[in-house]
Amino acid sequence: MNNHLSSMLSDWQKFRTSTQWVLGTVYLTEGSAYRKAGAMMLVNGNGQQFGLLSGGCLEADIMRNARKAMVTGKAVMLVYDASDEDDLSFRLGIGCGGRVHIMLQPLLPGNDLGLADLHASLQRRQKGKYFQKIGDVCAYFEPDNTVSLEHASIEKRPDGDWLVTPILPEPHLLIIGGGMDARPVISLSHQLGWKTTLVDPRSANARREHFPNANVILRHLDDSLIAYIHENSVDASVLMAHSISLDAKALELLSHSSVRHVSALGPRHRFAELLMQAGLKEVDLPFDVASPAGLDIGGQLPESIALSILSGIHAVLFRKHSAAVARLQAAE
Repeated sequence: MNNHLSSMLSDWQKFRTSTQWVLGTVYLTEGSAYRKAGAMMLVNGNGQQFGLLSGGCLEADIMRNARKAMVTGKAVMLVYDASDEDDLSFRLGIGCGGRVHIMLQPLLPGNDLGLADLHASLQRRQKGKYFQKIGDVCAYFEPDNTVSLEHASIEKRPDGDWLVTPILPEPHLLIIGGGMDARPVISLSHQLGWKTTLVDPRSANARREHFPNANVILRHLDDSLIAYIHENSVDASVLMAHSISLDAKALELLSHSSVRHVSALGPRHRFAELLMQAGLKEVDLPFDVASPAGLDIGGQLPESIALSILSGIHAVLFRKHSAAVARLQAAE
């Protein structure tokens, strides 16, 4: 099950008219909690759930209460307090120790809570804000390309409190090189719910049978890649063609693109050679660079190297400045 919002909404869109649906949202947390404000899940009348609002501990009770929302057509408000011995969440053995406030909003005929607009925007990889009136069956989505990565917040209005959640599409990763070690990178990216594009002009590489989870496979490493990156909102790239000439060509193209981060496989002196062949200076690159790629987790096998690479990219894209990220920045 993919817990990304875009995947959840795609499942909802397929079966939206065949059964009842309820949108569950964490709108407030106090203390430690597994999911934060703005986390969403969808529940339908067939007993299926898409997404998580906890580590899996509360979902059965949330599903039970979602039935109430379906029957009444009204929002159901829940509070789970893991610090209270008399509270259900405490008895379930939840270890976070905090308090979680959840709202269950039924999707009614003629009122889809703005989810169709939200889904369409994510399909276009467009940013925006999602507004939900707390305690009511009222919500809407507004496109907004100025939105950045930030926490959901409560906005006080004359008609009540509204939860405002920033909406950003899942990361889009461009991988240069379709060799054996790229397979776990694509596979793990798919499990994360990321979109992936694989580029390799060599006919023996990047075969579809070896990369069933790649969203797109491209065979041309030329100027058309720059337009593709812009039109498809590519966030980051990994240079792993194991070819100085191909990686250097890709680096030169990326230097004219809108990518935010590049990870380069191999030692630091190899990246210096890429720069030289591409006729570039690192100080002039318009993106962050990780060379060598990834966080140092001591991995040697392709699977652990893929985990290292994606962990490093995740840390950069989601602004988590670990010591390892600081190391990468210091190397610039």
